[in-house]
This record gives sequence, C-alpha cells and structure tokens, in this order.
Amino acid sequence: MIVDCHTHIWESPDQLGKALPDLQVQTHRGMGAGPGSRGLPDASIEAHQRASEPVDKSFVLGFKSRYLGAEISTELVFGYVRRFPDKLIGVAGIDPTNLPEALEEMGRAESEFGMRAITVSPAAQDFHPADSRAMQVFTEAARLHKPVFLHQGIHFSSASKMQFARPSLLDEVARELPQLKIVIAHMGYPWIEECVVLLGKHSNVFADISSLLHRPWQAYNALLSAYQYGVMDKLLFGSDFPHTGAAQAIQALYRINQLVTGTNLPTIPRQFLASIVERDTLNLLGMENAAAPARDEISNALIDSEP
Repeated sequence: MIVDCHTHIWESPDQLGKALPDLQVQTHRGMGAGPGSRGLPDASIEAHQRASEPVDKSFVLGFKSRYLGAEISTELVFGYVRRFPDKLIGVAGIDPTNLPEALEEMGRAESEFGMRAITVSPAAQDFHPADSRAMQVFTEAARLHKPVFLHQGIHFSSASKMQFARPSLLDEVARELPQLKIVIAHMGYPWIEECVVLLGKHSNVFADISSLLHRPWQAYNALLSAYQYGVMDKLLFGSDFPHTGAAQAIQALYRINQLVTGTNLPTIPRQFLASIVERDTLNLLGMENAAAPARDEISNALIDSEP
C-alpha cells in the first residue's frame, strides 16, 4: 500500500491569512499556479484527486492559526474526505493557543467528523512545543489514540517563528507522552540532524519526507543521514501536495542516487528507498482500521531504474 501522509487543499487563497503574501513569492520547480490561485499552486479538490491517483491513501491536513489569521477548516477537510472515504484520511488542524476551544474542537473532530489525526504548527501558531497549552492538546490526542503531525511551518510566513520549529524541542513531548505518535513534517528541515537523532531516540517519533524531494541535494543528504543512522524505518512518504504531486515525489525519490553517479559519494540502497514508499504507515501510527486492500505492486511507471 502506498500512503501519502502529507497533502493540503484549500478553496481560496484567502484561507491562508497572513501567510498568503509570502507563499505567493515562493516558487516550486515544476509547479504551475492554478486558475484563480493568485500565483499559488492549484490546491483544489479536483487537482488533489488527480495528484493522488498513484497512491492508495492520502492524508488531507487541515490548518488553523490565530497568529496568522489562517484556517483550512475541519469542515472543509471532512466535506472532501466523506466523498472518498476509502481513499482519504482527514487530519484536523488544531491551534493549541486557543484553549479551551482547541480541546472542544478536538472532541468535535472526533465525534462529528471522524478525523483520524490532528496537526499543529508551533512556528506558524506561535507556541513552544512543550508549552502547557500544547501539552494539554497532546495529552488529549494521546488519550484519543490520535497521532499528531508537527508541521514545520517556517515557510508559511515571514511571521513564523523558527525557534519553535526545532525538532529538539519535541524531545520533552516525546519523553512525557511515550504513547503519543508524533510525525515531524519535512524531516524537520532545516534541522535534519536533530530530527534524525530524535527518530533514533524515541520509538514513538516518526518523520515524513514531504517538501524535501524538490530540493534533491538536501533530500539526498537527509536520506543518507537517516540511512547511516539506522532510522530509515521511521521515515514516511509524503508528497506535500499542492507543491509536489505524488507521482513526481515518488519519481524524485527513486532517482536520488543519480546525484552521485560517477563519484565516490555513498548511495542509499534501493530497497531502503522503496521501503519509504511501501511503508505500512497506518499500522505504525496505530490507524490499521483505516487500511484499504493492498495493491499487488507499485506501478512500474513510477519506478525508474538506477543507473
């Protein structure tokens, strides 16, 4: 089964709040702007459906930030997920700085919308990961057996606070709540090494590779570090739609060793790259009952042979 654990949608760029002006000036190689998107990639439901064709399951992440005035609502995510319940898994965007409403929203996301996980962004929501408010949210997520996706958020806006995005700050959370499944987006970029060490230290911490693969040299070094540290089994596939589609991300992953062809630099064994794409993500995150029948094999069209 191929699971894309990191995708986004939005109906209007206005939902991005203060992040919009900064996202408009960011460019992603090979990504065109969608109609009416004001310079942003097409994040419509129709575009998401096309981009997710190669995968069996897609996590659709909401987002909420009082700090940035942004919201991709649980209702929007749910409205899409319920149309394709065998394909999509909803992840509720929760803002821990908004208590007690955040806890109430978590309850509604569970009881009314069936959201399978939650996502927060310390950098884009202006909180330290071990802030007492955040710890209340994390504790409730652990009680509900819901994984938490930690979005880096450093590129959302110039107002995002990079000091809150460091993976090392999650060490306290992982120690205090060992039963909580934590997924660090983008392998903690730009603090890749901190993320890799955290993966090795805590059995309940994972990371996705979303957003890395359109920066091949950074992706190569990140994956090599994880391989040499022995934590490749903690890496999850994520495309980062709408910035990268699933097929494009899978192709980039399988081509990563081409960067060092003809050099003395080490390569990453192909079976370890394949293991990221074929990872039993739902089982690792305690979400087995969200699983669909497995495919017999990954489409050959997505796998390029190494040179």
